[in-house]
Amino acid sequence: MMNNNVTILNSRPISYLLNKLRNKNTNNKDFMIYGDRLMRMLAEEVFCRLPNIGIGLIETPCGKCDGLVDKRDIDICIVSIIRAGDALLEAFRCIQPGVKIGKILIQRDEDSKNKDAILYYKKLPKNISSTSTIILVDPMIGTGGSAKKAISVLLESGILQEQIIFANIVCCTEGLENILTEYPNIKIITTAVDPKLDHKKYLTPGLGDYGDRYYGTQE
Repeated sequence: MMNNNVTILNSRPISYLLNKLRNKNTNNKDFMIYGDRLMRMLAEEVFCRLPNIGIGLIETPCGKCDGLVDKRDIDICIVSIIRAGDALLEAFRCIQPGVKIGKILIQRDEDSKNKDAILYYKKLPKNISSTSTIILVDPMIGTGGSAKKAISVLLESGILQEQIIFANIVCCTEGLENILTEYPNIKIITTAVDPKLDHKKYLTPGLGDYGDRYYGTQE
């Protein structure tokens, strides 16, 4: 199930960088370089889709024109799903250094049949319920279990579904369906939707474990 709240970014630079990340022969150093470039592009795309962005009049040094502008100020909080989400968080902070941040640590139980998501830690701003927009970040969505757990934490903190934008590099159809069935009003912005999960619940074709490849901790 897909809905109008899912945006799949599609451009030649995004496709090129994503395929660099998918390539199993891309080493850790290059993975970080290509990953940082792609995550910065994703962050810019998300910021340009915030609810305060609209068409307005711009005065240039030589005249006037219409274009996208900040129509009003809004309060934003970036919440990362540790650990891979921290890399994506930094891409957003590079663009808006003073933005509020939150952290949620969720790990899936590898011994459970459905790889159930378990919450281990959360640290959110005290006034997060009054924040206009929450940007939840995690490069990968597999089963959707970790994403759903993180969303439930935000909702328990007083956030509405409509206030959440989930920024993501690669997801899959099954994960999207699982998230949107339970939370149909959140927005998801991604660069790719893969068709399936393998028997270990990994994205296929995917790109491997994003955190391991980015931080160089793969076995």
